[in-house]
Amino acid sequence: MFDEDKVRREICEIGKRIYNRGYVAANDGNISVKIDRNGVLCTPTGVSKGFMTPDMICKVNMEGETLETNGINRPSSEIKMHLRIYKERTDVNAVVHAHPPFGTAYAVMNRPLDKALIPESVLLLGSVPVAKYGTPSTDEIPDAISEYLQDYDAMLLQNHGALTYGLELESAYHKMESLEFLAKITFLCEMLGDPKTLDEKQVKALYELKRKMDV
Repeated sequence: MFDEDKVRREICEIGKRIYNRGYVAANDGNISVKIDRNGVLCTPTGVSKGFMTPDMICKVNMEGETLETNGINRPSSEIKMHLRIYKERTDVNAVVHAHPPFGTAYAVMNRPLDKALIPESVLLLGSVPVAKYGTPSTDEIPDAISEYLQDYDAMLLQNHGALTYGLELESAYHKMESLEFLAKITFLCEMLGDPKTLDEKQVKALYELKRKMDV
């Protein structure tokens, strides 16, 4: 059982991080945490992620119905995307959606981050696919990401941004940082020339290491 007050504070802290790092602008992005079997805390719509307070955080059920607000703020308009992840990945308790510039540029170009460039990204992210474009706040995005949910913990949303998720909020956020770092490294390597990727044997060894770490 999650401490709701603590989770509200954590959501605000992660909101400040993604805002201060330039992963969102204005009121972009959204964050959520599944706190129990039928309860999800999520960021409010129309509020800058860098200036949220715990009382602004909304609570919805797994059908997206509002359970609790401060009477002023409404749940994120993209809560459907978050709920689809929770329904299809029972091991996930937190979701972060943002628009990090380098990652979003690759999303706009419809280019996955699938080059094994550095061990850290292979261990934390593996490959990052691109889910096809969907209109925000509709079922198009949940339907588009569903294809990749079982095999990936991070993805780009075509012409939209990036999506990461994990067992808890800190890990979901760290994956967003790692995704943007990988996008930067990929961009710089492509500017310099043809990057030398890790070979199949090296990648296999990293996945074996990851399997042992996850046990």
